[in-house]
Amino acid sequence: MKSTIALVGFAFISCTALATAQAPSQAPPTPPAGQAPARGGGQASPPPVGQTSTPPAGKSSAQPVGESTKTDSGFIKKAAMGGMAEVELGQLASMKASDDKVKSFGQKMVTDHGKANDELKMLAASKHIELPATLDSKHQATHARLSKLSGSAFDRAYVSDMLADHKKDVAEFKHQSTSASDPDVKAFASKTLPTLQEHLKMIEDISKDLHVTATSGSTK
Repeated sequence: MKSTIALVGFAFISCTALATAQAPSQAPPTPPAGQAPARGGGQASPPPVGQTSTPPAGKSSAQPVGESTKTDSGFIKKAAMGGMAEVELGQLASMKASDDKVKSFGQKMVTDHGKANDELKMLAASKHIELPATLDSKHQATHARLSKLSGSAFDRAYVSDMLADHKKDVAEFKHQSTSASDPDVKAFASKTLPTLQEHLKMIEDISKDLHVTATSGSTK
């Protein structure tokens, strides 16, 4: 009797184990309609279709390309034109001036600006910048106007122009000596600035002696 009960119990346990082994595994829950299943491994879901990381229209993190280069190039060309005018007007003053100080100043313009012009030509060539070969119409008109004068009338007109011009020159070269983006342009402006400041001091002293003020129609 006991053996029969044991046999029946063993048979029941075996059937239960077999049923458990054959039962299908439970399927994962189905997500609600429209909701994507979660990704494994902690990966974030991609952004919705059509959404990008492009910044809003009209905003840009980069500055316009070439603006600084254009500014430096413009300064070089303007300095070259001004330097060429200083030399030609200085030659005129060394011949036509009646005041010895004005004549001496004109000669100094030829020497100092001639040297600066040579350095500027080398700088421009290294930057592939084409410099003007002749005076523009504005500077030609100034040269023609002064050429018609003589004596004290020439002295006063020339000194007036030089006073206005050198005030502008000093301001522009001082700005470029600290703000030019090209280190070579900045170095040229810094090197030339003390000479221009010396010229300004000289012409200011001469203008006081001749009681001349800066003209509003300067050549630059």
